[in-house]
Amino acid sequence: MKILVVDDHTLFREGLCYVLNELEEQISILEASGFEQAMQHVAANPDLDLVLLDLNMPGEDGFTALDTFVNRYPVMPVVILSASKQYSDIKRALDAGAMGYIPKDTTSTVMLSALRLILSGGIYVPSDMAQQFELNQSDSNMPVLTPRQLQVLAKMVQGHSNKIIASKLDIAEATVKMHVTSIMKSLGVSNRTQAAMAAEKLGLRVSAD
Repeated sequence: MKILVVDDHTLFREGLCYVLNELEEQISILEASGFEQAMQHVAANPDLDLVLLDLNMPGEDGFTALDTFVNRYPVMPVVILSASKQYSDIKRALDAGAMGYIPKDTTSTVMLSALRLILSGGIYVPSDMAQQFELNQSDSNMPVLTPRQLQVLAKMVQGHSNKIIASKLDIAEATVKMHVTSIMKSLGVSNRTQAAMAAEKLGLRVSAD
């Protein structure tokens, strides 16, 4: 496994690398203190499994960096690690295509569980923030979908292809494919027809707006 850590604080990177070594026995961790160095690492390592990106970095806005990663390397999972716990930042990151948002005050155990979920194709949202995203967690069997996934699901219900969904939501087609895979996994279905039926049965809000 190969992971890129992008953060301008050396001490935080060192601590994070220590935690990441628990993900699996053989792991390679690359470090970047800024956007330009991060892009150099990505260009030289197209086999990266994961990018952990800080939002607050010198020289480049974290959201701009996220947009660049998602558009240039749509199949490479990017996870935001940030001190911010603001709803607007989390929503913006997930809408932009981040596969997860992990606050920096998260425990190492929770962080590792979140990363394993993301590496398996899921999307991580901090459990204590889920209600702010109007995600219905009253039933333990209720799937948790991000706002962007609900948008993609709405288009799926309408019968749109990945290409059309990408055009309507102004995101990469590969990103749509990633969301569709995660949605089906969350709903426990194997095709779009089943996904639409599951959404209706569960009462998920998939407004076409």
